[in-house]
Amino acid sequence: MSASAKFRFASHLGLATVVLMYALIILGSVVRTTGSGLACPDWPLCQGRLFPPLELNAIIEWVHRLVALLVSVLLATTVAWVSFHRELRARLGALAGTALLLLFAQILLGALTVWKLLDPSIVGGHLAVALLLFSSMVVLTLVAGHEAGDSASDSTMADPRPAGLLPAFSVACLLIYGQAVLGGLVSASGASLVCPDWPTCAGEWLPSMQGLVGIQMAHRLGAYLLTVYLVVVAWMSRRASDSAVAGVGPMLVGLVLGQGVIGVLNLWLGIQVWLSALHLANAAGMLAVAIAGTFRVASMPRRQVALSAVPAS
Repeated sequence: MSASAKFRFASHLGLATVVLMYALIILGSVVRTTGSGLACPDWPLCQGRLFPPLELNAIIEWVHRLVALLVSVLLATTVAWVSFHRELRARLGALAGTALLLLFAQILLGALTVWKLLDPSIVGGHLAVALLLFSSMVVLTLVAGHEAGDSASDSTMADPRPAGLLPAFSVACLLIYGQAVLGGLVSASGASLVCPDWPTCAGEWLPSMQGLVGIQMAHRLGAYLLTVYLVVVAWMSRRASDSAVAGVGPMLVGLVLGQGVIGVLNLWLGIQVWLSALHLANAAGMLAVAIAGTFRVASMPRRQVALSAVPAS
């Protein structure tokens, strides 16, 4: 098997893991909003059984654990494939090792979530690590596909990337990640409905930034900041000759505006299970798009700085 084929298979494994992990993240939201986190109060069994009782909440939690197991198997398979091939280890080894460490941390946090009776800090950490793991596998998949030669390589990719665009996209990834984690903390801490109205909070434009109100308002202010920042990134990306890069910025703006609409609707409707799941699904999708855009920008050649000729003495 050629090196290109090995990278392509690693890319396919990575993509399958990313898709299943995306579904797992959404399932995690369903577990939280339905109050199913302690329906199986033990771990790894469910009420002392291998299979759950015929109760909706127990089934939801058990399915979440089953999908987590499948994700673990797929990720371990991907890491093994990378580890067994020297060409892949050189390019993907660090990413695969990072993903494996994050997987172990995620399994431990999953168990602690049950053992510590849904402690908000642990539940929030569980989502934070899940999104890091998701991001690492997205990057691994992109790098493997690039090395396999599957990335689009039109003539515009030969043009240099606009100055400042790579840092701008990188910061966008960090802001989206931080906002998603903060949203998870809002849900886990019970701050979702502490401000039951919008754009005010209990009728106040500038409420006290303390306790649950502070967490809720930090999430709202973060959303406003993120929206403005992504508009700036979209404006900057217009200068890119690569149409894919130029299109990612406006796509992110559309996703963040949609995220705001979903969030407000969820608030007004009293936190619906399907809207909460859609809210997190859109956030994770936005993160994946931002990472893919960052990778695409990073693949463009740097702009060469012209050096003035030095006259001979």
